[in-house]
Amino acid sequence: MSTESAAAAAASAILRNQVDLLDFIDWAGVECLNQNTAHPFPNALKQGYREDEGLNLESDADEQLLVYIPFTQVIKLHSIVIKGPEDEGPQTVKLYTNKEHMGFSNVSDFPPSDTLTLSPENLQGKPVVLKYVKFQNVRSLTIFIEDNQSGSDITKVQKIILHGSTVETTDMKGLKKIEDH
Repeated sequence: MSTESAAAAAASAILRNQVDLLDFIDWAGVECLNQNTAHPFPNALKQGYREDEGLNLESDADEQLLVYIPFTQVIKLHSIVIKGPEDEGPQTVKLYTNKEHMGFSNVSDFPPSDTLTLSPENLQGKPVVLKYVKFQNVRSLTIFIEDNQSGSDITKVQKIILHGSTVETTDMKGLKKIEDH
């Protein structure tokens, strides 16, 4: 087997074990900065809403959006789908893991875990496979949409899907301390 076909087989095996991480989002903690209140984040993230082509998340004051997504348990993030219209869909997207309370004022203070440049194929739903080693123990994900395809003032996101798996963690509180003899 060539290394290319082995890599493709490994990638498809990894993909088979991936799930839509929707059920592991801590909805009460999700925040989105610079969203147009008439077009908020649930339109792109929540089941049912994100499948409605007429609904989308839109930026408000300028093209940038900052979405903070906490999870109910530790996850491994494999890939992300960010759908949007050809002109106003996101272009440069920076992903940060386990960074809380980020704002537009300090987002550039931190190196992103990954930087994506979305192509027209990505905006139509082609997943972007992430640098897997950087997304192993994720408690929260911050998605910084820096700009859009056309440089217009409004960015529109139709759908965000996070693919990955949960990390089976040991419940340390449930373990009994072994007495020293």
